[in-house]
Amino acid sequence: MHTRHPGAPRRPHLRPPGRRRPRAAALASTLLLLVGLLLAGLGAGAGPAAAAATCSGTPIDKTVSGRLVNSADDGAPVPGVEITVTSCDGEETTGETDDDGSFSIEFAAPLGPVEVSIDPDTLPDGVDLRAGQPSSNTLTGSLTQLSTTFLIGPDDRNVETKWDRVPGLVYSGLLFGLFLAMAALGLSMIFGTTGLSNFAHGELVSFGAIASFLLSSGLGLPFLLAVPVAVVLAMGFGWLQDSILWRPLRKRGIGLVAAMIVTIGLQFFLRNVYAYITGSRTETYEEYFTPEGKSFAGLFTYTNRDIVLALITIVVLGVVIFALSRTRLGRATRAVADNPALAASTGINVDRVISLVWIAGTALAALAGAFIGFQLGVTYQIGQLVLLLLFAACCVGGFGSVWGAVVGSLIVGVLIDLSTLVIPSDLKNAGALLLLILILLFRPQGLLGRRERIG
Repeated sequence: MHTRHPGAPRRPHLRPPGRRRPRAAALASTLLLLVGLLLAGLGAGAGPAAAAATCSGTPIDKTVSGRLVNSADDGAPVPGVEITVTSCDGEETTGETDDDGSFSIEFAAPLGPVEVSIDPDTLPDGVDLRAGQPSSNTLTGSLTQLSTTFLIGPDDRNVETKWDRVPGLVYSGLLFGLFLAMAALGLSMIFGTTGLSNFAHGELVSFGAIASFLLSSGLGLPFLLAVPVAVVLAMGFGWLQDSILWRPLRKRGIGLVAAMIVTIGLQFFLRNVYAYITGSRTETYEEYFTPEGKSFAGLFTYTNRDIVLALITIVVLGVVIFALSRTRLGRATRAVADNPALAASTGINVDRVISLVWIAGTALAALAGAFIGFQLGVTYQIGQLVLLLLFAACCVGGFGSVWGAVVGSLIVGVLIDLSTLVIPSDLKNAGALLLLILILLFRPQGLLGRRERIG
């Protein structure tokens, strides 16, 4: 075996001219010629068989029907137009439209494609096929009753564009964002005072929707009374949670990670309880569920129900924000959120404040759930559907920030509805989660959050 000296220069491998390239070209040409001959032979031999295979079986009676109308004349019928039906075996049957513009042509043909053509020369004067409309249609299938149509006259449809949908999507996004803001505010308040990321908060939203439905549909209470009663029940549920679960855990000194895991377990427990109560069905309220829509300057459609719910939500948010900012209890709540130990040393009953926050947070979530039930339906899965949106709203606005929860919810609500312009509606929540990732990467404290709140 020949070995090259390590110091010897590497000799370039030169391809002898006039030897390998012509051989490769000749080989390629031969292969192309063989393939061409093979395809030609197959086409010549199998052509008649393939054509026959598209038309098989004994002839059966079929009918082709349709109606011709002229869009240029307010949908007036077009009579006296000749229509020809050509079966797969080449047999032609001719008919024409009646005074109503309708045609029904009976023929017998084997199983195979049927071609229906219109004779443009038989169209009345001034009546033409729509631009781009073919003069023949091919119908396939084994049905005996076939139908087809030919478009005549200009396209006068009012086709909605993506930009036409923007005002309606912004409106629906703001409305959903307002409802989301109440639940997000409750989640942010609980996090601010306890440091707990409550993954069971979505089930508190479900509690409000299911309780309102059961009170209104099951017990027959008017909806306007069922919702306040459901909110009162939610307040008791929030107090019960803190009394029998969270306060004992706080006294035991349980860590935040362990407490978060408890909320995950509570989440699945409550969801299964709701599924058992509702039978895993999606229900609707008996009152105000399908109100009459009204147009707002032709931009979007709104309902009186939505306006009333939006006003109630704005009033509730305003009252809660005012209470947290101006009242003595609100100042105590903010003191506990900033430093529980220092707040306790000044005489503030920390446990009492946290218990009140749980009551208020659960009430806000329940009220939000009762209103969201109009949009998503009353289902045990409402909490699962909105939970990640709640965390996204709080993270975008700033966890522990009152105004941050409201602003973040409005941003998330509008974003997820506008995202349906470019992605399927089933994936619209992905836009909010993408925004959540970007906020955590570039501003982890949120838009309105304080930097010291994180970490």
